[in-house]
Amino acid sequence: MSIKTIILILTTTMMMNGCKGQTQAPVVRPATQANRFYTGDARELSEEVDSFLALHKDDAKYSNVAAVIVPHAGYYFSGNVAASAYMAIDPKKQYKRIFLLGPSHHEWLDGASVNTEADWYATPLGNVKVDHEMTVALTNTIATPHSQRENSVFRYRPEAHDREHCLEVQLPFLQRSFKEVPPIVPIVISTNDYEKLKRIAEALKPYFTDENLFVISSDFSHYPSYEDAYEVDARTGKAIETGDVEEFIATINANARSGKRNLATSACGEFAIITLMLMLDRQYEVKHLMYQNSGDIDNHDHSRVVGYHSFAILRKDNASFALSDADKKVLKDIAFNSIRDSLDGKPIAQPTLTSYLSPLTSKCGTFVSLHKHGHLRGCIGHFGEDYPLHEIVAEMARAAAFEDPRFMPVTRDELNDLDIEISVLTPMRRIQSLDEFELHRHGIYIKKGYRSGTFLPQVADEVNWTKEEFVGHCSQDKAGLGWDGWKDAELYVYEAIVF
Repeated sequence: MSIKTIILILTTTMMMNGCKGQTQAPVVRPATQANRFYTGDARELSEEVDSFLALHKDDAKYSNVAAVIVPHAGYYFSGNVAASAYMAIDPKKQYKRIFLLGPSHHEWLDGASVNTEADWYATPLGNVKVDHEMTVALTNTIATPHSQRENSVFRYRPEAHDREHCLEVQLPFLQRSFKEVPPIVPIVISTNDYEKLKRIAEALKPYFTDENLFVISSDFSHYPSYEDAYEVDARTGKAIETGDVEEFIATINANARSGKRNLATSACGEFAIITLMLMLDRQYEVKHLMYQNSGDIDNHDHSRVVGYHSFAILRKDNASFALSDADKKVLKDIAFNSIRDSLDGKPIAQPTLTSYLSPLTSKCGTFVSLHKHGHLRGCIGHFGEDYPLHEIVAEMARAAAFEDPRFMPVTRDELNDLDIEISVLTPMRRIQSLDEFELHRHGIYIKKGYRSGTFLPQVADEVNWTKEEFVGHCSQDKAGLGWDGWKDAELYVYEAIVF
């Protein structure tokens, strides 16, 4: 037997047995909803989707779309409304990846499932790539600093994805809207545990940046009459437009108590919408695009309908973030009252804000420093964009007074001798080059995989480093990435408002 024949036999055997070390065939999640929610014929599907998109060719286009909320019913019913969302996205805008968030219609998860198995999602128009590295990274993400919560908020539940239509039906629209569809991150959310939803949002927040698009899949009212659907969906839509997650939840609950006949839900994707809204602050604008319900389609049955909204979430310029003297005074009062109330054994009280658009609702990092007769008496900070500013200032003031391990807890006798200094970190902005970083003005945040680190802007005032040295030290000393590790990491800048 020749050497060539032996090699051929060994190679064939290894392929048949799936020998370790051989490249495995990619896993393709099949188009399970073709010929159900949309046609399975590629030519007909392209024509159908294009016809819906053409209805909105003259609609306004936005280059700053951070997310869209789109329906997921059969194209005959919701295709027009879905197209209004996709056509709002500037076709010149390039995204690195697309996060797809939607509800589970078949399995109760009490959490979130991200598809770590599939390498591609199939549709009649071809395959859409999955960002496998990102899906795995999410399942390894610990979305809270609390040690008792050791597991990621995400896991993979195959049954959550196998038959689910809410994400799949978005793909043909993406394929016809983008010349090349960015890799997707498929996430199914099914839990009414608000704390879990907060943890999911916290884990996703670092990726809620200008380079990524979030697609939230949800229909709205299910099965009321045509007239009741218009009433209920109008309330729900207005609540989403406020950007206030508490207003949205309150509206959903009020609708459930309204006694509307056959109203099964106000939004089947409410948990995905809540997750999105938990990531919003005043740096975002929610723009309503379109509404219809199934009764509007060819005079369809008006006795039992389903509602369809579309929204675009637009990212504002971070340069607009500012605090007035009145805002600063409110925050100083919040910090002082937090310490005083703790000494009195009371819970932290929060102010009544007149507007959700107040800067005090923005999700920012904050450091609170206490001084007594010119000497440091405590300093604690929180670097993150997961809590409203007014809440995190109260928490950090209390922590600085009673939890800084370098000092004994503040006593009541010291209360009136304390000087409170607050450093508010403005929302982070992704940069692509060090040319966008200004020494002494900007803080730097470096993130790569599971490693991250930051230097506050004022660090530059304490050392005699160049811009490159500042970033190099942060990469090496804080993020643990090595001196040059920042060069292929994600870079973000922010400013500190100190008062």
